[in-house]
Amino acid sequence: MLSLKLNPNLIECGTDEAGRGCLAGPVTAAAIILPDTFKNTVLNDSKQLSESKRIKLKPLLEDQALSFGVTHVFMEEIDKINILNSSIIAMQRSIDKLSIIPEHIIVDGNRFKSHNNIPHTCVIKGDAKFLNIAAASVLAKTYRDAYMENIHEEFPMYNWKKNKGYPTKEHREAIRKYGVTKYHRKSFRLLPEQLPLDFS
Repeated sequence: MLSLKLNPNLIECGTDEAGRGCLAGPVTAAAIILPDTFKNTVLNDSKQLSESKRIKLKPLLEDQALSFGVTHVFMEEIDKINILNSSIIAMQRSIDKLSIIPEHIIVDGNRFKSHNNIPHTCVIKGDAKFLNIAAASVLAKTYRDAYMENIHEEFPMYNWKKNKGYPTKEHREAIRKYGVTKYHRKSFRLLPEQLPLDFS
């Protein structure tokens, strides 16, 4: 059973990202503040939920949240500042979109940078321990999936509708055959045999 939040007496937001390991598309983060009365027996780490369950949870979470924010950080920025910094910035920008200033931030994973002097706690596998992080993970995943399904129409040969930009065998075969698009992360190793660029 997941706990609602880490600090029961504080206004706490959960935050998480989706798409960090993808070869194409943005990294997407969400931040959410749930009411203290919030209960849901289905909500869990988004990776443990079926796509249909995530899609059903999305409007419920948006309706019941006291506040939420979602942010995409796109490929050009990822290539400039790296994926870790992009993930953290996406979470920070999502927190900035909240209409309520949280008193504490709870972050999935082990990396975050202090933001607006709000205390924060990183929790490994937090999306399987706290409902507010699990809710953020569902929003981040559903918003990113919707973006990838949309750009799939532009480049259907990569099958982003199915693989969502992750490095599946099918996705890599398409890169080998058709090359890269404007949605691919140029700083990533897109093919296993790709050699690092030598700038010396």
